[in-house]
Amino acid sequence: MAEELKDRKDVPAELTWDLSKIYATEEDMFRDAEKMEKLAQSMVEKYRGKLNTPENIEACVTEYRQVYELMTLTGNYCDLAVSVDYYNSYNQERLGKISRLSARIQSSLSFVKSEILEQDEEIIKKAIEISNGNNHFLEDILRDKPHALHPEAERVISALSQSIYSAPYEIYNIAKLADMKFDPFTVNGKEYPLGYTLFEDDYEYEPDTDVRRAAFDAFSKKIREYENVTAAAYNTNVQTEKTMATLRGFDSVFDYLLFGQKVSRELYDRQIDLITEKLAPHMRKYAKLIQKVHGLDKMTFADLKLPVDPGYAPEVTIEASREYIEKGLSVLGEDYVDMVHTAYEERWVDFAQNKGKSTGGFCASPYGKNSFILMTWNNKMSDVFTLAHELGHAGHFKSCNSTQTIFDTDVSCYFVEAPSTMNELLMAHYLLKTSDDKRFRRWVLACMIGNTYYHNFVTHLMEAAYQREVYKLVDAGSSVQADTLSNIMRETLQKFWGDAVEINEGAELTWMRQPHYYMGLYSYTYSAGLTVATQMCKRIEKEGDGAIGDWKKVLAAGGTLAPVELAALAGIDITTDAPLLDTIETIGAMIDEICELTEELG
Repeated sequence: MAEELKDRKDVPAELTWDLSKIYATEEDMFRDAEKMEKLAQSMVEKYRGKLNTPENIEACVTEYRQVYELMTLTGNYCDLAVSVDYYNSYNQERLGKISRLSARIQSSLSFVKSEILEQDEEIIKKAIEISNGNNHFLEDILRDKPHALHPEAERVISALSQSIYSAPYEIYNIAKLADMKFDPFTVNGKEYPLGYTLFEDDYEYEPDTDVRRAAFDAFSKKIREYENVTAAAYNTNVQTEKTMATLRGFDSVFDYLLFGQKVSRELYDRQIDLITEKLAPHMRKYAKLIQKVHGLDKMTFADLKLPVDPGYAPEVTIEASREYIEKGLSVLGEDYVDMVHTAYEERWVDFAQNKGKSTGGFCASPYGKNSFILMTWNNKMSDVFTLAHELGHAGHFKSCNSTQTIFDTDVSCYFVEAPSTMNELLMAHYLLKTSDDKRFRRWVLACMIGNTYYHNFVTHLMEAAYQREVYKLVDAGSSVQADTLSNIMRETLQKFWGDAVEINEGAELTWMRQPHYYMGLYSYTYSAGLTVATQMCKRIEKEGDGAIGDWKKVLAAGGTLAPVELAALAGIDITTDAPLLDTIETIGAMIDEICELTEELG
C-alpha cells in the first residue's frame, strides 16, 4: 500500500542528489553570480557600439560564452534545489534572486546579438571564419536575422524574460506541487493516503480495481479545484508565444516554435497524424487484452496503466538496479558503464519520495559538471527503465559537453529524446536475451509497450495532438479556458481509443498534469526521438560495433547539426515516412506477440 510522503528534511541523504558537485557552498554560487554580473558590466563598457569588426565580434562572443556558462551553473544550482521541495520558501526566494539577476544581465547584453545583426553579412561571415568555438552561434544569429526586432525592443524583451516566459510555468508548479493538498480516500472501510506522486507512481498501476478507480476519482476531484488557475496560467503562456510569433514576423505560432527546433511543419504534423491513424488500432487491441487479462467489466481510462502480468513484476531495489543498467547498457562501451557506476557512487540521482517534489523525471546537465537526475524510486522494474532513460540524457550531454562549446550543446528537442529512449530499448533487448521463459519474454515485451512505447507514443502523443488543437485556436485569435481545454483533451482521447476505452470523468483533465505544455512544441518530440531510437537499436542489433560507432558520433555532435542531419549521421532518413511507419509496425508486432504468448500461457 502507498505510504504517506515524508517532508524533505526527513529523507535519507543517500537517496538525494549532491548539489555540492556544482558548488561546494551557497557562498561559492553567489561569488559566481557576482562574477558574471561584473563580467557582463565589463562587456557593456568594452564592446557596446563597437561590434563592427570580425575581431571584436569574436572577442565579445567568447566573453558572452563565459557569462552563459556561469548563468547555467548558478541557475541550475538554484533551480534543482527548488525542484525537490516546492515547500521550501528560502530556496524559492534564492532562485528568484538568481533568475532576476540573469534577466538583468541578459537585458544588458542584448546588444550583442542586436549589433551583430546590424552588420553586413560579410562581416558576420568573416567572424565565423576566424571563430574559435563560436561559429554555430554566429550562424544561428544570421539565421535569426529576418526575425530580429529593433535593438531596444530586444533589450526590453530580455528584461521582461523572467515574467514573460517563466511566470506561467512557475504558477503551474506552485499550484500543483505546493498548493494542492490531497485528502485520503476510503475504499471498503479502509483509508488510503493520496498525493500527486502517489497517484502517478502507485495507484495508476494498482491491481485492485476498486482502489485504482477510487484513487483516480479522488485525484481528479482535487485537481479539478485548480482547473481555472491552471488554465489561466496556460493561456498566458500560449498567448505570449503567439504575441512573440507575430512580433517576429512568423505566419503562425507553429512556425515560430518549430523555427528554434530546426524542424519543418511537415515533420511535426507527420508524427501526430500517422501515429493517431496507424498506431490506434494496435493500442486498442492492447487495451482489450488488458481488460481480458484483468477480467474488467469495462475498460476505462483509469485502467490503461495496468500491467499485463501484475503477479510477475519483480520488485527492484536501487542497489539491484545498478547491475541491470550496467549490463543492459554495456553494449555502449566501457566508458558508458563507468559513467553509470559514477552516477550511483557520486549521487547524481535524486531517488527520494517526499512532499513538494516535482513529479515525473528529468535530467539536468549543467555545462562542465555531471548530470543531475530527478525521479521517484518505487522499487519497480519501470523505475529501472526510467533511470536508464535519464542516464541516456546524461550520456548524451557528457559526450557533447566534453566535445563542444556550451553554445553547441543546445540540441534540438526534436532529437533530444532519442538517446534517452534508446537506452530503454537497449535495456529491454538485454533482458530478452537473459531468459527463454515465455512468461518472462511476455513481461519484457509488455514493459516495452506499457512503459517505453505507451509513454512516448501514446501519452505524450495525445498531449501533442491536444496541443496542436490549442495552438490552432490561438493562431485564429482565440483564448482558451478550462472547459475548452477539457473538451479538446476528451475529443483527442476519444478519437484515439474509439470504442475500446471509456473516457471516464476526470480523463479530460489530463491537460492539467504535464509540464510539457509550457515548453513549446515539446510533447511530440518524444515519439520523434523514439522513432530514431527504434531504428538505431535495430541497426545495432544487426551491425554491432559499426552502428555503435555511428551512434557515438551522433552523441558527440551535440547541436552542431539539425535533426535531419543528426538522424542521417545515424544512418536514418527521417525526411520520409518509412522510419515512423516501420516503428509503428514494430509496436504492432510486439502487441501481437504479447497476445499470442498470453493465449499460450493461458
